[in-house]
Amino acid sequence: MITKKTLIPVLLFSCLSASSQISFGDSKKINDNWKFNLQETPEAKNNVFDDSKWQQVNVPHDWSVKGQLSPTLASCTGYLPGGIAWYRKSINIPQTKSGEKVYLYFEGVYNRSEVFINGHSLGKRPNGYISFAYDATEFVKFGGENTISVRVDHSQSADSRWYTGSGIYRNVWLVYANPVHIAQWGVYAYPEVKKGAGTLNVEVDVENGSSSKSALTVVNELFSKDGKSVAKSSSKVDLVAKQNGKISTKLNVKNPQLWDLDNPNLYELRTTVLKDGKEIDKTVTQTGFRNFTFDPNNGFALNGKWMKMKGVCLHHDAGVLGSAVPREVWKTRLKTLKEIGVNAIRTSHNPQAPDFYELCDELGLLVLNEAYDEWEFPKRKWLEGWNYGTPGFEGSFDIFADYAEKDLEDFVRRDRNHLSVFAWSIGNEVDYPNDPYSHPVLDKGKDGFGQAAYGGYKPDAPDAMRLGAIAKRLVAAVKKYDKSRPTTAGLAGVAMSNETEYPGALDITGYNYTESKYKSDHEKYPKRVIYGSENVHDMEPWLAVKNNKFIFGQFLWTGIDYLGESGRWPSRGFYSGLVDFAGVIKPRGYFRQSLWSDQPMAYLGTYPLTNEKDISKDAWAIWNYENGQKIRVVCYTNAAKARLELNGKVVGETKLYDEKTGIIYWDIPFASGKLEAVGLDKNDKEVSRFAINSTQQPVELTIADKDITISKDKGVAKIMVQVKDQNGLPVMLSDNEVTCTINGAATLLGLEAGNNSDMTDYTDNVQRVFHGHIAAYIQANGDSTAPIKVKFTSQWLKPVEVTINVK
Repeated sequence: MITKKTLIPVLLFSCLSASSQISFGDSKKINDNWKFNLQETPEAKNNVFDDSKWQQVNVPHDWSVKGQLSPTLASCTGYLPGGIAWYRKSINIPQTKSGEKVYLYFEGVYNRSEVFINGHSLGKRPNGYISFAYDATEFVKFGGENTISVRVDHSQSADSRWYTGSGIYRNVWLVYANPVHIAQWGVYAYPEVKKGAGTLNVEVDVENGSSSKSALTVVNELFSKDGKSVAKSSSKVDLVAKQNGKISTKLNVKNPQLWDLDNPNLYELRTTVLKDGKEIDKTVTQTGFRNFTFDPNNGFALNGKWMKMKGVCLHHDAGVLGSAVPREVWKTRLKTLKEIGVNAIRTSHNPQAPDFYELCDELGLLVLNEAYDEWEFPKRKWLEGWNYGTPGFEGSFDIFADYAEKDLEDFVRRDRNHLSVFAWSIGNEVDYPNDPYSHPVLDKGKDGFGQAAYGGYKPDAPDAMRLGAIAKRLVAAVKKYDKSRPTTAGLAGVAMSNETEYPGALDITGYNYTESKYKSDHEKYPKRVIYGSENVHDMEPWLAVKNNKFIFGQFLWTGIDYLGESGRWPSRGFYSGLVDFAGVIKPRGYFRQSLWSDQPMAYLGTYPLTNEKDISKDAWAIWNYENGQKIRVVCYTNAAKARLELNGKVVGETKLYDEKTGIIYWDIPFASGKLEAVGLDKNDKEVSRFAINSTQQPVELTIADKDITISKDKGVAKIMVQVKDQNGLPVMLSDNEVTCTINGAATLLGLEAGNNSDMTDYTDNVQRVFHGHIAAYIQANGDSTAPIKVKFTSQWLKPVEVTINVK
């Protein structure tokens, strides 16, 4: 258990090659020019095979999101298809590499993949979220062409409660290494900070793949962000043939610059392996110094400062991009969430791409890193609409017995050096009452998360007492490779799980939608560290965190809208995000900003008044109604009070911020013009202002940011197009159809407007705007540094063109 004032240090990770997870050898991406066929083709594993008529694609590649949305498909994965597909690629392995090891590294393939080289199977990996590498050396033709074939089996297309994507949807790497090299994920560094002094504990695993003994020197040197060496150590290790070895060392730093949310200070650890004085392998790990405290009575402290985690849950897709999300897009999304006031992310409910963790390290965001949504038995998967009709039961449960510990160990080893990761979650809602586990306590009336609503105890269902034993196994797998962070899980049936050993196996305990049990369980289990691992957006769950210092935070469902878990057709996904599919902040995002941000802010939204007691509707920034129509005007602000002005005149009296609801509102008759909320401090000094305007008919397309530069190497630009009227005002009510055309060496990845109920094709170059905007994702082809011209047109509207610079 994590007890009072137990310090758990964690750190950051990167590496010498472009990927932060390849901790050995010389690596390069092999993402370009794969052949793809969405059909079972067993003979495609062979070296000699005619794939000339196959589609040419670049990876990362998600075939599902490019498929046809259809009401005949499963709602749980967004009415998009799965299937079985093959990928093939030819690579030349130079003769000069003979004598080296050759590895193929996949960041993620969804799912049930098998990899071949020159017709030989290298292995299978059913988990679609886990990164893996294969040693291909035995079957490589040095000095010639080599064929990589990958079979991907997502024929169980409804195997998740949300959208997963299909295919090689993350990067692929070719790695050359000396037979004696640092092991994959073989550098493990974790800091301790005491009385202003920092100690970086470093472990390095080295593999001897040669047939002779090796006497090695392993040098670890730590550099500050300005490139100055601050600590260095040298260690000897002797390895017998075909054996592994490990060195452990400590690097001491006086007055280290600590990593925190506002100043994510990073250091660089350079690890070099020498044999006979000659360098044979090296890697770079980004790391840092910080500590945190988990306390059952006081919550959480970062570097000794008590704070609340203001978190959101995030799935791994990005609307039209599916699960193949470029780094640039993730960076924009995370910066938007941080602008709202988010300081923590829960990866719901699986490992994310390596880029995601690197960005959280760099931006200063805490990460609750989660592995599983399903253990040994399947959960319900809704096929006809969320919580509607007859569910299906496809899933990943069938691989759990053989892969649970292996996948979890690789998950931890890959991500354990990221400073952003503060905890390992071994599961989400695996204790959902009667889905699949049951327990006699369910017959004892309503308790916690509506236990009686799940039909009472079902003796034929799996016994919930199994949860404790499984949790202990999974926790042991985590601790095998990282003891510096706590283990956790998101409990859905807390009242049921409390009857088992499940919560006791965890270091800190997440409660999903069970705020009603915070106080009673804090009293009953005084050593338990509790937080909200999944919560709705309402004010009451936040007050349960804010007003109880023993609850260290919450994670809203969700930060960004995501595909899948869809309602009945038409519905692309779950629409509960603070930010929409296109990356635009929604009204609930501004509401959360008023609760979480330290920067002065105000927001104004409206809707026709139909129910005087209802103040929880989505209030969009629209001021176009019938003259005299009664309108509720809603203000979200972190100011002490606010007043309402129309065309410079006060139309809404100054009102104090409501601590219970977080909302200030006025009911006024509509009159056109400029409506403004003015935020005031306690002394009536203006601290923030937000305006919305009545608009005319749309007349033009505009682009706010025209200074766009991307990398030649598959860099991605996100271009936001806005519909405006003759006065240059955004027309929120417009739904014009926009066409995108490109002149230059670039590809349109898709158009995304953020409309959950628009079931048309998002991957072509024509799409309707939503709330007056649409985002275009443009990717450089890697062929030229010539500027790219992108033009947007719409019938009856003035077009707009932008030039993308390429470097």
